[in-house]
Amino acid sequence: MDQDKNTTEFYARLKKQLEEDTTWPSPYLFKFIVPANLEQIAEIRAVFDGTDAEIATRDSSKGTYSSVSVKVTMDSPDEVVKKYLEVSKVDGVISL
Repeated sequence: MDQDKNTTEFYARLKKQLEEDTTWPSPYLFKFIVPANLEQIAEIRAVFDGTDAEIATRDSSKGTYSSVSVKVTMDSPDEVVKKYLEVSKVDGVISL
């Protein structure tokens, strides 16, 4: 239960910070780490289908994990939070 509360508080803080610091629409850089698995990377890509996203991936030195960077124009802080929540459903993903 604490995890859900912490997650909700984190996104509320992020949204507030984005509202204060950024003029929207604006480019935003999402960064994720996932186990090196093409299926999970494809799931992240799918979240950004239909956007102007530039997606780059890089494998860790041992090839165990992949970092996924997504630069995309977002319309609002709500849109940013929505994308983080969609990507959080991908198994094993870590949002940075």
